[in-house]
Amino acid sequence: MTDAAGDARALLEAAQLNAQDPLLSGSLLVFPNYGQVVMTGDLHGHRRNFERLKRFCALEHTPARHVILHELIHEEVTALDGRDMSFEVLLEAARWKCEFPDQVHFILSNHELAQLTGNEISKNGRVVTTAFEESLQHSYGPQHAGGVLEGITQLIRSYPLAGRTPNRVFLSHSLPGPRELPSFDVSVFSRTPTPTDLADGGSAHSLVWGRYQTQGALDTLREMLDVDFFVCGHQPQETGYDILHNRMIILASDHNHGVFLTLDLAKPVTLESLTRNIRPFAALA
Repeated sequence: MTDAAGDARALLEAAQLNAQDPLLSGSLLVFPNYGQVVMTGDLHGHRRNFERLKRFCALEHTPARHVILHELIHEEVTALDGRDMSFEVLLEAARWKCEFPDQVHFILSNHELAQLTGNEISKNGRVVTTAFEESLQHSYGPQHAGGVLEGITQLIRSYPLAGRTPNRVFLSHSLPGPRELPSFDVSVFSRTPTPTDLADGGSAHSLVWGRYQTQGALDTLREMLDVDFFVCGHQPQETGYDILHNRMIILASDHNHGVFLTLDLAKPVTLESLTRNIRPFAALA
């Protein structure tokens, strides 16, 4: 039996902890020069990979390890009338945040932004934002689903936009593409994003929706953000990851070939070291 009130409280507590994150500066997570970051790709409700991630991270034994989660919602269902239960993974992630508030971090993705703003996303013949809310109604009932949905809304609203490490790696769901870059305002990372930032054409929207980054776009972003490498998700990767223009690693964590990346915050970074630390979920017990 679902505990709507308890689930809503966990979501709201995680949202408050996001806002109080000691690493947060504006809408950017600024990591220290020690420890490790575990960066995921899109998870889309993939329960097995999420559980493997939690076991790998073992945060109760590794206090200097951080993990970044994004695109947790809107799972791939096998039938048009299948239920999207990805809110369960989001709820487990919120509880993980409550248990380890200084180590579990979220960043904004395009699917979560769409769920926040009510903009429809259609995928494989269904509107996933609507299907997500319908599944909440089915699981919690019409009297209680609204409270859980409000908790989800507040949690997503609390998400930072990105993270950066002292060894010059930028961690985000995606990056502006060549079309969005001319109007992209890098100062969005120094403030809480406004409704204009989050709307179509805004800088936060461009960050999480951008695709097809060119060499020139990445060179411009490297200069704007004062970093050397980017690790992102967003763009599907059937084999788990891809490397774009020797500067951007794109991860996918939402299928059986999914991967994640570990990053030592105290060591210099090269493309080779980043690639060497990409790990498949399938290799974990």
